[in-house]
Amino acid sequence: MNIQAPVETSGIRFLKGVGPKKALLLEKFGVRSPRDLLYFFPRRYEDRSHLKTISQVLPGETITLRGKILTVKLKPMRRTRLVEVLIGDETGAIPAIWFNQPYLKNQFQPDQEVIFYGKVDLYQDRLQMISPEYELFDQDQEGIHTGRITPIYPLTEGLFQRSLRTTLREVVQTQLEKSIQEYLTPAFRKEHQLMELSEAIREMHFPSSFQKLDEARYRIVFDEFLLFEMTLLKKIEHMKSKYRASALPIASTWIEDFKKSLPFRLTAGQESALKSLVEDLGKTIPMNRLLMGDVGSGKTVIAAFAALAAVKNNYQAAVLVPTEILAEQHYRTLARFLEAFSIPVELITASTPPARRERLIAELRQSKPMLLVGTHALLQEDIRFGKLSLVIVDEQHKFGVHQRCQLLNMNPRPHQLVMTATPIPRTLALTVYGDLDVSALKELPAGRKPVKTYWITRAKQEDVLLRILQKIQKGEQAYFIFPLIEETEKSDMLAATREYERLKKSVFKDISIGLVHGRLSTEERNRSMQAFNRGEISVLVATSVIEVGVDNPNTTAIVIENAERFGLSQLHQMRGRIGRGVNPSECFLFGEPKTEEGKKRLRILTKSQDGFLIAEEDLKLRGAGDFWGTRQSGEPLFHIANPVLDYEILLKTRKIALDLIHRSARESSPEWRAIQNHLEQFPLRY
Repeated sequence: MNIQAPVETSGIRFLKGVGPKKALLLEKFGVRSPRDLLYFFPRRYEDRSHLKTISQVLPGETITLRGKILTVKLKPMRRTRLVEVLIGDETGAIPAIWFNQPYLKNQFQPDQEVIFYGKVDLYQDRLQMISPEYELFDQDQEGIHTGRITPIYPLTEGLFQRSLRTTLREVVQTQLEKSIQEYLTPAFRKEHQLMELSEAIREMHFPSSFQKLDEARYRIVFDEFLLFEMTLLKKIEHMKSKYRASALPIASTWIEDFKKSLPFRLTAGQESALKSLVEDLGKTIPMNRLLMGDVGSGKTVIAAFAALAAVKNNYQAAVLVPTEILAEQHYRTLARFLEAFSIPVELITASTPPARRERLIAELRQSKPMLLVGTHALLQEDIRFGKLSLVIVDEQHKFGVHQRCQLLNMNPRPHQLVMTATPIPRTLALTVYGDLDVSALKELPAGRKPVKTYWITRAKQEDVLLRILQKIQKGEQAYFIFPLIEETEKSDMLAATREYERLKKSVFKDISIGLVHGRLSTEERNRSMQAFNRGEISVLVATSVIEVGVDNPNTTAIVIENAERFGLSQLHQMRGRIGRGVNPSECFLFGEPKTEEGKKRLRILTKSQDGFLIAEEDLKLRGAGDFWGTRQSGEPLFHIANPVLDYEILLKTRKIALDLIHRSARESSPEWRAIQNHLEQFPLRY
């Protein structure tokens, strides 16, 4: 968790064992003060506490030995020099060898006691240790590098484990009491069985036992989640009290008329989302809602109703999407849903003709009620809304934080609806999207057929191509997705350009086939996509860098080459581009993963079409780190807390934070005051 400490004039460069060079290297990890350094925790630990005698040593083992130095030799060799240190105990002797580090000869003296930690090799029938970690034994001083549970820290080029560990020991001994103050009351710590903070930090760096390490980690994780939840809930309360939105009252007849106008019945999830929208939009507190669901789950219908509510109340609404193809798709779909209500729906992108753009700019400034769909073009300086009351953002992680806020920084503040086709695991919904209310569409609309998914080897490729050819001959269409545009000498993956040429000359020689990838101009990509959507192209070969087949119900097959190269959620998203029409659809995963994780990804996809389950599994496989990019903060959200592994602690601290905030409204609780004082001194960068 990023804690913004008060500026310390000395920083860390003047700490013993740091200096200007190491200070710059540590800054890459966000370490700028002694406090930062104390919160720079090890990434793992090695148990070096169990000593063996030399007679117990076996080849291939990684062990800890303690003995007396018998001899120290510097041996010149043809291309290098080696230092050989022979140590012995009452059961035998073993040499330790370092190559090309002659300075080590002066580190060791005969008769010194030393502890070695490393792997034992067998060379010419003789046991030896190559480049072990070492520590000269001091009866009066506890070891740092060996003979204990040893911390292993994250490194960068120029930063070395041994010197960093020595620096951390110095900082823990000299700076801990100065930099870390306990802020939780004794009663609160006792109630929740929490170790004292300074002890927890000491144990995190140099644990006295694995039990103490577990207790220390629990305290730090608890702290990170509790402070995060307190900050988040305060932010929500602040938003609700500071900003006011225009209330958009919704007549019950609008809801009924809207439902009747649809060619299908709403799912239970859509009904629930609609109900939440009616409640949110009718208030002067700005709505801040996340609408998530699989591709094709019907999010656009909910967006259409929200826009209807805004425009029927004589306000303007905006839909912000990341690409022109998606913008055009949303424009057509929203216009169709709102046609019966005479709602003006307009589109603005980089390709909008100047005359039409000028007309739209004038009408926006004149506060004409309308729904405007657009790309980043919506964010241009000359586009000014006169009466904007609703902002809908599709796939918000594709926009920068500043861009997303640009349309919201108005008075009154517009209501916001964020849509994502990537189901967010519950663990991340509480963190990445913790300040949004969440609506989830978990069912697909009636009539949507499940997509049959097959994981097959390339040996079956010709059979698959013939199967797809039969589909095309019946008037259906297909995608071929590749992870690369062009082949490289270092890669054996099939590339889109080569396969496009091969398919065009072989099995699909009499079929219209198109190619789309990221190196084409926007105009070329749009031209191919539009031709595919109109049915002029039967097979589209593409990479994953573009939005493939936004909504083409005639596409019934997708082949994903080198499927092991894609993430689980990404594969599920690509599969979601088919299965939108009346004909059965099939997804073919060509992949030969070398790892068990890669095989598991493909197995999961063949067994499940539940995007929420797949998102949870993807998170378990990838870890939470990959998801923090949605915050675009540049640094991890937490030091060691992991929303996946520590989900129960996250839920517990959220409940505690809610209770503290509610109690503080009724009484001045000492726990609440203590935490607030701590957050004032060390505010979170969230």
